[in-house]
Amino acid sequence: MKKVQLDIDKLDLAASRLRAIAHPLRIAIIDLLTRTKSMTVTEIYEKLEIEQAAASHHLNILKTKGLLESKREGKLIHYSLKYDQLVQVIDCINRCSVK
Repeated sequence: MKKVQLDIDKLDLAASRLRAIAHPLRIAIIDLLTRTKSMTVTEIYEKLEIEQAAASHHLNILKTKGLLESKREGKLIHYSLKYDQLVQVIDCINRCSVK
């Protein structure tokens, strides 16, 4: 059996990012943001037909885990994907997928 070298910090980061996207609303938010450059929380909750508080909660989780970035313009906050981080998660999933 091949001995595996574990980097606990990397494992913890990967697990937290996977947990962050493991929710139907967060997957829907990521899907929306793959089709547009950025969106405000209002645009997101209206498009998904959910409460503003729920959208904000899920956006915060994705941002905290490093998958989204935000940019304030006046009173509005625009959210966009951190593609490099998302690509890393998707690559990890693809490598781990059963064929």
